[in-house]
Amino acid sequence: MKWIFLALAVWGAIHPMAYFLQWFGENEGGLMGMVDAWHANPATSGLVWDLTIAAVALTVWVIYEALQRRDWLRLLAIPATFCIGVSCGLPLYLFLRMR
Repeated sequence: MKWIFLALAVWGAIHPMAYFLQWFGENEGGLMGMVDAWHANPATSGLVWDLTIAAVALTVWVIYEALQRRDWLRLLAIPATFCIGVSCGLPLYLFLRMR
């Protein structure tokens, strides 16, 4: 099962990043331009908030369990979540949790 989570973490890093890189290649707005695009309409704003709340919930859970179990390697899921996305951070955390 842990290898499935690792595969999902890799997929969750590569697949969305391909779309982000494509967007950066087509638009010269930089990061702030992408943030503006995320709020282009109510549907995209809803998705941004949905993922933001999920990322915060995952972060709280990761910190709580890392403190409880003194397993600091699990904290790697936090930068993966905020730098790549929940699609990478959550399965990475589950992989690290199953070591």
